[in-house]
Amino acid sequence: MAALPLNDDYPVRRAPVIAFGLIAVNVLVYLVSPQSATAVWYPPDAVGRYCAIDDYFMRWGAIPDELLGRVDLAGPLSPTCEGITGKSVWFSVFSSMFLHAGAMHLLGNMVYLFVFGPVVEDRIGKLRFLALYLGTGVVAAFGFALVDTDGTVPMVGASGAISGVLGAYLVVQFRSRVTTLVFGVIPMRLPGWAVVGSYFALQYLLYVTSSTAPGAGTNVAYAAHVYGFIAGVIAGLVVHRLRWRSGTRLSDAH
Repeated sequence: MAALPLNDDYPVRRAPVIAFGLIAVNVLVYLVSPQSATAVWYPPDAVGRYCAIDDYFMRWGAIPDELLGRVDLAGPLSPTCEGITGKSVWFSVFSSMFLHAGAMHLLGNMVYLFVFGPVVEDRIGKLRFLALYLGTGVVAAFGFALVDTDGTVPMVGASGAISGVLGAYLVVQFRSRVTTLVFGVIPMRLPGWAVVGSYFALQYLLYVTSSTAPGAGTNVAYAAHVYGFIAGVIAGLVVHRLRWRSGTRLSDAH
C-alpha cells in the first residue's frame, strides 16, 4: 500500500455511532467466520475447514452470475463438500459487505472507514451515512457483476461501500488535511481531496489494467471500488443539492 491514511483533522462534533458500529460489525463477523482462528466451533481438520470456508463464502458472498440471474450456484461445489441450500441471493448483496477473506483484508478496509467514515457521518448525518454506505455497496456489487468475466467467484469485502464513503468525502469535506503514511513509513499531512482522489485514480488504473492486459487476472474487485466511488460522489452531490434547496445544515440532520 503506497499510502495509508491515519487521521483526518476535521473536528467531528458528534460521536460517529454508525461508522464505529459498522467497524464493530465487520470485526465481529470476521471473528465468527470459519477462516478466523477464533472460530473454534468449525471442523478442525483441513478438509472440514476448507468446506466450511467454501460454503460460507458461497452462501453469504455476492456471486455475479446469481445477482444477474444467469445461474443458481447453490448446489455442491466439490465432491468432498455438501454444498449449500436455501441461499437468499438478494440478502447476499448486503451480507457480502461484511465478509473478509483474511485479517489484512479486514484491517485495510477498517482503517479507511475509521479515518473517513466519522467525517462523512458528521457532515451528512447518521441515517444518511448508513444509507450511503449500504447503497453504494449495492451499486458496487452490481457494477462488478456487469463487468466480471468470471461470474461464479463470490465477491466479499467492504471495499465497495467504503469507496462510496470516500467518494462522498470528496464532495462534502475535501478541504481537510489527512495525516498519511506515504510508502508506509513517511508521515505527511496531505489535502483530503488529494488522498481520496489518488485512491480513485489508482483503483481505476488497476481496474483498466486488469481488464485489458493479457494474463493480468486478479482476485481483487477493482471495478467494485470504481463504481462504489462514483456512486458516492453522486450521492454526495445529491445531498449537497438537498441542503442548498432546504437551507439547512446537513451536519445538524441526525
